[in-house]
Amino acid sequence: MGAGISNLDVTPKPESCEPNNVAPLVSSYNERIRPVLDAVENLRRLNITKEGIQLPTIVVVGDQSSGKSSVLESLAGISLPRGQGICTRVPLVMRLQHHSLPKPELVLEFNGKTVSTDEAHVSDAIRDATEELAGDGKGISNTPLTLVVKKNGVPDLTMVDLPGITRVPVHGQPEDIYDQIKGIIMEYISPEESIILNVLSATVDFSTCESIRMSQGVDKTGERTLAVVTKADKAPEGLHEKVTADDVNIGLGYVCVRNRIGDESYEEARAEEAKLFGTHTLLSKIDKSIVGVPVLARKLVQLQAASISKILPEIVKKINERLSSQLSELDKLPKNLASVADAMSAFMHIIGLAKESLRKILLRGELDEYPDDKHMHCTARLVDMLDQYSNDLHKDPKGDADGENFLLEEIKLLEEAKWIGLPNFMPRTVFLTLLQNKVKAISSMPIEFTDKVWDYLEEVVAAVLMRHSEHYYQLQTCTRRAGQSLVAKMKENSTKYVMEVVEMEKLTDYTCSPEYVCEYNKLMINRNQFVKEVNSGKYSQVNLEGFGRVKVLHLSQYRTLLPQAFDLKMRVTAYWKIVLRRLIDSTALHLQFSIFNLVNKDLGDGIVKDMMSPYGGGIERLLEETPSVAAKRDKLKRSIKVLRESKEVMANIMDKISRNGD
Repeated sequence: MGAGISNLDVTPKPESCEPNNVAPLVSSYNERIRPVLDAVENLRRLNITKEGIQLPTIVVVGDQSSGKSSVLESLAGISLPRGQGICTRVPLVMRLQHHSLPKPELVLEFNGKTVSTDEAHVSDAIRDATEELAGDGKGISNTPLTLVVKKNGVPDLTMVDLPGITRVPVHGQPEDIYDQIKGIIMEYISPEESIILNVLSATVDFSTCESIRMSQGVDKTGERTLAVVTKADKAPEGLHEKVTADDVNIGLGYVCVRNRIGDESYEEARAEEAKLFGTHTLLSKIDKSIVGVPVLARKLVQLQAASISKILPEIVKKINERLSSQLSELDKLPKNLASVADAMSAFMHIIGLAKESLRKILLRGELDEYPDDKHMHCTARLVDMLDQYSNDLHKDPKGDADGENFLLEEIKLLEEAKWIGLPNFMPRTVFLTLLQNKVKAISSMPIEFTDKVWDYLEEVVAAVLMRHSEHYYQLQTCTRRAGQSLVAKMKENSTKYVMEVVEMEKLTDYTCSPEYVCEYNKLMINRNQFVKEVNSGKYSQVNLEGFGRVKVLHLSQYRTLLPQAFDLKMRVTAYWKIVLRRLIDSTALHLQFSIFNLVNKDLGDGIVKDMMSPYGGGIERLLEETPSVAAKRDKLKRSIKVLRESKEVMANIMDKISRNGD
């Protein structure tokens, strides 16, 4: 698509600089480029840059008093505001258009207004518009002002004139005036699509110019920077060497000009300029291809055309991509609900999505919805918590396996349970007392574990519900409330369940598992050897399988009860493993069953009841769109409107280019 643009003839024509042969500026303009410039200008009016799409732009920068305004006056053939300090206080977009009109047409566009003016009053009109945009003081504003100049003989160019750079604020200017100006300039010259027209005064050392430093900051190679040297007549000495040596790396070259002086007409000024560079002893040495306002006009038109030919296809591509993206974003927003039936349908759809997400992460362990959020990998996190719960239960809370007081608790209980009867009979009350003591020691752990699990599940349920109802703030309120209420009820049920399990373990000793007998027999194998070593009095510690090294000196005084105490210890130890496994397994099964009911039944019912309750507001509340969604929808619609209009502009210009190419 760019071929038609690339073939546009914008090659500068040779032109004499003799005083009596002053060519009009428009001679550098090719009629075939105008539709493209008009298209770019239409995109600029549509403010397409707010969509992240940059346009090819000639940006005029320069230090204060560098002659920047004079250069623009020479190109446009009109007078711009003059005076002390900063004359350009807002970005001035100058749109020059060659027209064979009986008299020039000048129009200012700003703040959505269009103001017509003429050559005699354009300076005052610009000043008035600037005061409206930036205030009547000496401050600046980044709100642009557009000046359209339709005049016979001007080159077709669009340029943005920016405030002149000053470091020292004068009376009435803000202290940070330099930073404000620099911020505006950097915003305009940073895009790769911008051509930087750097206006330099011949009276200063180029390397000290602030505008050079700024342009070099974004265009180190200078490939998109063109320098205009003003006031050549005031400092001709060494100018030829300065523009030839190019110590400041101006990639697009230099153009030396003489600006209008005093009451000269623009035609007289061009004649004097041609005479100056043609006859002056020093300035006549400068190559004629880089002197004069007409040469500057041709260079700018050529650079503008080349920039457009390079970037226009990319603009078309970016507009299409951005439009597709914005349409996709708009489609993702919930549709406007016009009736209760629409609201009910949307409500059930959201609940269905939330329940399916919870099934994935809580029941099936699927990770596709939260691939990088480990907190939401719920089945894995629940197993982690269950493993920690198991580890905590298996730790001896009373420390009776550290070997310090081995068998003392059993012996003391046996002594207090003595009765008149046959020896070596195991009193069941002693076993139950030991068992109850161990269960009491860990009785808070199941409750703490279930609380921890349900606190985690409350976070998960809330996160899923909020994600699926993010565009319906009315629904978020009731879903959050229903989710919290439901989880609180589930937590209460789980707490009651585990408390009952704990109480059952205290009440009686029972198991049908053969593991108890196997474990008991395994532990009892060591009893005779243990009793023998203790009674010998030779050992202060003995190594006992399953318990490690235990101290035994304190047991020598209990030789009669020692075998029975050992037997009791092994019975409790073997049975305790069964108790712990039962606690862990039953709690895990209960939680899994509760989660299943939560996801598949209770959650949906709870949210529906909450929504339909007096404080829920009813399903009609969904008809009210959240302010944030409404704002986003409006913003997307405005963006899509601009992009569609921009797409139409580009389609029209591409058709014209294609026809011209044919």
